[in-house]
Amino acid sequence: MSSADSTGQVVVRLDGVRKEYGETVALDGVSLEIRAGEAVAVMGPSGCGKSTMLNMVAGLDRPTEGSVSVNGEDLGRLDETGLALFRRHRIGMIFQFFNLLDDLPALDNVALAAQLTGVRASQARKRALELLDELGIAGRRDMYPSALSGGERQRVAVARALMNRPALLLADEPTGALDSVAGEQVMDLLLDLNQIGQTLLIVTHDPQLAARCASRLVEFADGRVVGERSLERAA
Repeated sequence: MSSADSTGQVVVRLDGVRKEYGETVALDGVSLEIRAGEAVAVMGPSGCGKSTMLNMVAGLDRPTEGSVSVNGEDLGRLDETGLALFRRHRIGMIFQFFNLLDDLPALDNVALAAQLTGVRASQARKRALELLDELGIAGRRDMYPSALSGGERQRVAVARALMNRPALLLADEPTGALDSVAGEQVMDLLLDLNQIGQTLLIVTHDPQLAARCASRLVEFADGRVVGERSLERAA
């Protein structure tokens, strides 16, 4: 499913990133590297800067100071159009509440990600169906999001995130809106993706998700990295 490799090159680099919102400091000198094939979980209390950091990596926000590069691209050098193209081609994003389009069936929700990059509809739908099949929900391709379970909707969202073969897959509380069974299924899916080489950056409050899916844990507090360690994945 992924074009990411495991040669260990740096996919994400944050260098002295500071982000201020008025008098509030959301990030305070954050430096971090993520290499190809890693699965990194970021944890910390609410308001500690995790989501702000994720937005920086996604090119959704810009640092007040410091630099962010993804897959060798300095995001600070891109204008808004360039950032939008960067997100479409190089980043896959999974959200807590799925962010699917309610008026499109599952297959079209997935295919749209490629069509926005200029891929013909027929080609996009072919790849979308392949991804849904690999994720075990091809039989639900014609169902609208309202007719899908939470776990199925998240699988559709994962397929959409993988459509353009991203260098990096970002996940923001990917199991936060799921029951325990669906959450376990999504954890297994993220683990499987990483084991075939997909680079992951996961923001979560769930220590079970970090233990199951991540090879490295980065701890945030007060806008700073306060701890970092390798993880032995839970069985």
